[in-house]
Amino acid sequence: MSTSVLICDDSKLARRQLARSLPDDWDIQIEYAIDGLDCIKQIKLSQPEILFLDLNMPEMDGYEVLIAIKEMNLKVLTVVVSGDIQPNAYQRVLELGAIDFIQKPCSADKIAEIIDSHGIKDKAIRERLAHSFGQEIDSDIRDILQELTNVAMGQAGDLLSRLLNVFVKLPIPNVNILEVNELDMALQSIDNNVATSGVCQGFIGGGVSGEALLLLNDSSFKEIASLMNYDGELNDKVELELLMDISNILIGAILTGLSKQLDMSFSQGHPIVLGQHRDVYELVKSNKSRWQRTLAIEISYGIENHDINCDLMLLFTEDSLKTLKYKVAYLLED
Repeated sequence: MSTSVLICDDSKLARRQLARSLPDDWDIQIEYAIDGLDCIKQIKLSQPEILFLDLNMPEMDGYEVLIAIKEMNLKVLTVVVSGDIQPNAYQRVLELGAIDFIQKPCSADKIAEIIDSHGIKDKAIRERLAHSFGQEIDSDIRDILQELTNVAMGQAGDLLSRLLNVFVKLPIPNVNILEVNELDMALQSIDNNVATSGVCQGFIGGGVSGEALLLLNDSSFKEIASLMNYDGELNDKVELELLMDISNILIGAILTGLSKQLDMSFSQGHPIVLGQHRDVYELVKSNKSRWQRTLAIEISYGIENHDINCDLMLLFTEDSLKTLKYKVAYLLED
C-alpha cells in the first residue's frame, strides 16, 4: 500500500524539485498544496501520512500551519523544508511538532537520510509516531515537573556549592517531549564548538525508567581541579575521576530529590562513559541508538566567576510518561 505524501510550497518549482528528490524505491502517492490554508484543507480532506512543509508562504505561513495542526490534533508527520536556517527556526518548528528540518535547496541524499533516520517508510513506525503526538504534556503537568525539578536541582546545586566552595547559578529547567532527532539538536545546541566529556547513568523504579546524561566542557576540568585543591598534572585518568565525582553528586542528588517528591524509589545503574574530549555531535552520533522518543528535562549549571559549564539531562522513556502524569496529578487536585 502506497504512502500518502503532501507537499506544501507556494513555489511550483520547489514542489517539483522536492517531489523529484524523494526516493525512487518508495511507493508514494503525492498531492500538492499551494499555501498554508490549502494545506490545512487538504490534510483534513485526504489525511496524508507525511507532510513536507515550507515556512514562507502567503495566506498562512508554515509556523501557523504547524500551530493549526497541533490545535486541531491532526495526525500527520511533518518535515519542514525551508531556506530559513536560523537556529531559532530549527528550534521553533521542532517545538511546534515537526519531526525534522531540511534546508533548501534540498538534496535527494539529505531527504533519504532523514527518511531512513526516522524509519518512516515503515507503516507501523509512521503510525506509532503519528499517534504518539497526542501524548504530550499539558501546561499544568509541565509546570509541576518543572517545579519538582527546581527543588531537586537546588539540592544538587547545594551539594556542588559545598564541595567546590562556590556560588552555583541555577537555571530554569526545560521540560519537553523530544523525538530522537530533536534530542540530537538539543544536545548539539549545548555547545558544538568545544571538546566535551560525557557520562550516562540509567535509573528505574515504580514504572518509571530512563537515563541521566551529564556533559562537561573540557575547559571546566582545570578550574574544578583547582577548586578541589588538586595540584597534580591533569591527564585523562584524573579528568575522568573529576567527571565521575561531579556526575555522582548532580545525578544522585537530582534523582533523590525527584524520588522523594514523587514518592518512589529509583535504582541507579553503573555510570557509563560516553566519551572524553569529543564534540557533542560525536557523542550524540555514537550513542544515538540509546535514545528514542523521550521526556527530557534539561538543566544547565554554571559556576559564578569560573569557567565551568555543566549540562544535565534527564531522559525518561516514553512509557514512563503515563506513570509520571499519574504521580503528579494529585498535586493538581484542590
